Amino acid sequence: MRKLLLLAPVLFVLSCKSTAEKEENKKLNKLAEEYVRLGLTIGQYDGDFVDAYYGPDSLKPKQEAADDFPKDSLLASANELMNDLRSLAHTTTVDSNKIRANWMCDQLLAFSRRVRIYSEEYESFDEESKALFGVVAPVYDEDYFKSSIAELDSILPGKGNVNDRFQKLANKFAIPKDKLEPVMNAAIAEARKRTKSHYQLPANESFTLELVTKKPWSGYNWYKGNYKSLIQINTDNKIFIDRAIDVGSHESYPGHHVYNMLLEKNLYHDRGWVELSLYPLFSPQSLIAEGSANYGVELAFPGNDKVKFTKSVLLPLAGLDTAGVDTYFKALAIKGKLNYARNEAARGLINETMSRGKAISWLKKYCLMNDETAEKSIDFIRKYRSYVINYNYGQDLIKSYVEQNGGTAQTPNKRWDAFGKLLSEEVTPASLVKTK
Repeated sequence: MRKLLLLAPVLFVLSCKSTAEKEENKKLNKLAEEYVRLGLTIGQYDGDFVDAYYGPDSLKPKQEAADDFPKDSLLASANELMNDLRSLAHTTTVDSNKIRANWMCDQLLAFSRRVRIYSEEYESFDEESKALFGVVAPVYDEDYFKSSIAELDSILPGKGNVNDRFQKLANKFAIPKDKLEPVMNAAIAEARKRTKSHYQLPANESFTLELVTKKPWSGYNWYKGNYKSLIQINTDNKIFIDRAIDVGSHESYPGHHVYNMLLEKNLYHDRGWVELSLYPLFSPQSLIAEGSANYGVELAFPGNDKVKFTKSVLLPLAGLDTAGVDTYFKALAIKGKLNYARNEAARGLINETMSRGKAISWLKKYCLMNDETAEKSIDFIRKYRSYVINYNYGQDLIKSYVEQNGGTAQTPNKRWDAFGKLLSEEVTPASLVKTK
């Protein structure tokens, strides 16, 4: 009897704690629903804001969009919701609730900045990227890129302008348009096979591949929910053999398609976190999405695997010769060191310190773009602005996170484990910066 009496207060405390947690969870879930409603409302006006939504119809706006953009009311709603979430994050003792509340606060900061951008209220490139994506990318001056150009000059065949010589080499490996679909399918199929050897993907997962034109991007994943994606490849410009793996893996396995699937399954369906049913493009979530999709190429095709697969499968499928391909991939590796040069063009355009003409010259000289891709890149920057940092700085942050968690070239299984964990959680950019 005495033991029962001693146990009673413990059970009472546990019962009270359980009741309090349930009430807190209920409140947080309501705030998450308001978060989704607000994002979908912004998307009624800003057609680029909602990248994907697979949540309940009950959270979609009940009214048609007004004639005038309701900037002030949207900003007020975002601010009120942030205050409620910050209050909950400050008082909760439940780790998962703190994570959710803080994650949504970061996202809502981006909501507010995007609302202002849509209203043509602009800030500097770095201020904008900090508000939208939670980070400020490193700044590099022109001398930083000159060393890589000199390195390319030493390995490219022929003499003269480095870009001209690179384009001449690259043109040998442009995929004929009638071979593009089978080459892309082969690259994606191999990436899928490699990903499935590490992750158990939903049984009904699938994607549809579509070739499109007149887009500012090279590839896009439109996630439809229920583990389905529409993957579009833009054929406006030449697509080179290396891009079959890069774009294919980025948009599919283990890139965007896998990222969205893991979030949908592990957080939305399994845990009921409704905020994950909405993917706002201009938010810190895109830093994780784009960074992980770019890093995923290296993960799926480590070391020399990309070159080997290109030689043995993709080039024969495209009807292209392998002569010069080793030099081409060496040049691509050096070109990869120049990927921050596009940030500087975007920074210059947004800060109005660089004209369109100068930005095109910069992209051709330091990103080794041809005329077509340079023009297309300017169009992308004009539309998506500071979003460009997500591809390079995002990739570097993801790579650092994976390595800090034991995932190196020497421990490939740990690489996949750390990467899968990252793709299955609400991750804030601040937590990634700490590991870099």
